[in-house]
Amino acid sequence: MPAVTLALLSVSDKTGIVDFARGLAGLGVGLLSTGGTAALLRQAGLPVTEVAEHTGFPEMLDGRVKTLHPKVHAGILARRDLPGHRAALERAGIPPIDLVAVNLYPFGETVARPDCTLAEAVENIDVGGPAMVRSAAKNHAHVVIVTDPGDYGAVLRELAAGGAIAPRTRFRLACKAFTHTAAYDGAISNYLTSIEDSGARAAFPRQLTLQFELVQALRYGENPHQQGAFYREPNAPAASLARLRQRQGKELSYNNIADADAAWECVKSFPQSACVIVKHANPCGAAVGGGPAEAYRKAFETDPTSAFGGIIAFNRELDMAGAQALAQQFVEVVIAPGFTGEALHVLQGKAGVRVLEVPADGAGLAAWDYKRVGGGLLVQSPDDAVVEAGEFKVVTRKHPTGAQLADLAFAWRVAKFVKSNAIVYCGGGRTLGVGAGQMSRVDSARLASIKAANAGLSLAGAVVASDAFFPFRDGVDVVAAAGAIAIVQPGGSVRDAEVIAAADEHGIAMVFTGYRHFRH
Repeated sequence: MPAVTLALLSVSDKTGIVDFARGLAGLGVGLLSTGGTAALLRQAGLPVTEVAEHTGFPEMLDGRVKTLHPKVHAGILARRDLPGHRAALERAGIPPIDLVAVNLYPFGETVARPDCTLAEAVENIDVGGPAMVRSAAKNHAHVVIVTDPGDYGAVLRELAAGGAIAPRTRFRLACKAFTHTAAYDGAISNYLTSIEDSGARAAFPRQLTLQFELVQALRYGENPHQQGAFYREPNAPAASLARLRQRQGKELSYNNIADADAAWECVKSFPQSACVIVKHANPCGAAVGGGPAEAYRKAFETDPTSAFGGIIAFNRELDMAGAQALAQQFVEVVIAPGFTGEALHVLQGKAGVRVLEVPADGAGLAAWDYKRVGGGLLVQSPDDAVVEAGEFKVVTRKHPTGAQLADLAFAWRVAKFVKSNAIVYCGGGRTLGVGAGQMSRVDSARLASIKAANAGLSLAGAVVASDAFFPFRDGVDVVAAAGAIAIVQPGGSVRDAEVIAAADEHGIAMVFTGYRHFRH
């Protein structure tokens, strides 16, 4: 394995670079550097040679040209196993460069700023950095390329142990380097192709480049004859399922992950302690309570039949009482932001259950949602519209009470995560009947009431949420006959007046949100 005697360090993200350089110098490695990195290392008292001094050619064009020089790239690209390459370096007096630590100008962070101009974005396109990264990664059999500060410690430990870096490590780092430059070029392409002729920035680029990293290969896809894998966006939100930690249980399946995502996205939307049970990507029960156990029991009672083999998600740490409560049923996956030791002990008695810990804290949603279609991709911004009870618009003669408003807000949160057409009956901070995925809204209303009856739950005095407007009065007639006394819906139908009149006839309160939540 080639020894490391000379390193070139030139980083935009200077996290950990001083300690890394100090570790290299302590191992007898010579240091080359540029600009700000060299100044930082010199301030730390480290012996460093400026690249301009190394090449004998000063930086020019305000620093645009500094490493684009044969004495740099020949030193990186030379194959040590080829006599001709070694002889060429000797004739030119070029020492080989054995390690390159480079990361790139912060293009993504720059263009994320609302006030970023095209000229500023272009100035943040790195040229010399990607050239060095690609050169070193191509020649990884002889050169160590480090683009991630998170790898500094491991590289130093391996060098200290044997004086060289193993081929498998070099290859892994090279793969990471090419991924780094690919993501960088993709970000540049996405930004530049979103600039319109007017100079304004469009919401979506003309050429979309995406990158996802493999989390795990799956036993199979949606069905056993399909292959499957789970990928994560490099900048996936902190509180997303892609950040899961599996605490126990069998390997996750494709369907487990899809359903777990639906459950987690729904349950984390509630400010109170909540439980959501999902089956086939639809909530079949949801409730809030004084703690996980109470929330679970209320959610489970909505539809015990569908809950069998379901996904159970909590937005609070799962304690022993909650774990004991759910132990009564067959469950595939349990999700929570944390688990007490007692809860984990209880769940260990159900060894097949997959226990997932997902961070509850952290901003937001991914930048875009994707849906694959034949030969293409649908892309949209996430459905981040949140309407609180105080923003509801009352459109009927009867106004909802304070308790009804709370239940309407609860029902509206759940309906957002139910497949369209969605009708959700609720009361007392819990679901009572869920109708999902029907071709007509009135059928969803009937189905939800049938499911409530099957579970032995009365809909008298219930509230109901509809993810989209009622196109006709028949849906209102059905929910009124079932016992509902208040409705929340987006509004916006050409027959809104007819629908509002039907609610007034039945003595039902109705509020509009102004937002639709289709979910296909």
